[in-house]
Amino acid sequence: MKKAFTLAEVLVTLGIIGVVSAMTVPTLMQNHQRKTYVTQLHKVYNEISQVLLQYQSDKNAVNLTEAGLTSTAALQNMITSYMKIVATCDSVAEPCFSDSYKYINGNSAAGAYTNNVKSYVLASGAAIRPVYSKPSTYKIANFMVDINGAKGPNISGRDLFFLYLYSNGIIDEGPDETVNNAPLTEDQREALNCETSLNGCFGRLLNDNWEMNY
Repeated sequence: MKKAFTLAEVLVTLGIIGVVSAMTVPTLMQNHQRKTYVTQLHKVYNEISQVLLQYQSDKNAVNLTEAGLTSTAALQNMITSYMKIVATCDSVAEPCFSDSYKYINGNSAAGAYTNNVKSYVLASGAAIRPVYSKPSTYKIANFMVDINGAKGPNISGRDLFFLYLYSNGIIDEGPDETVNNAPLTEDQREALNCETSLNGCFGRLLNDNWEMNY
């Protein structure tokens, strides 16, 4: 007599596999998407960092302020001179950015960022909006970055991030005017509420070695 599985046993096994898949696949998909977001942001971060290093080197300066990065116009000129731009927008709008964004908690982020500033789409598809905002001796500018341009999900901390530039060439968080030195401490980064503001999520990525654990 040949041994084999009965139809009932096969159906039960398939049912178990289906239940396990239904429980695990969504989590795997979410983790994969998070890694994709982080990888794309890391590429933009590295690209901007390399541009800043080259800019300072070409100016033979000891820091970015001495190199002449002292206005929004200077920032824009650096970007157009050192980066490959495929589209330019006169404001935070398509095709550079979406016309609306949300926080992680689902609330609208309308009005939380400067809109009427020139923006750019890089060859990678990422959009950046540079603003000179020197409130102190060291923190001189910020970059609003959407890693996939106007495409969704258009959520701060997922595909939208704010990166702050310090005069020493370091890109970090920028919580307030009292924080002048970069890099920031882990506690300074963690003090920001990533779920309800445009700041904080980038700092958490730095603290967690480029892992999106929030």
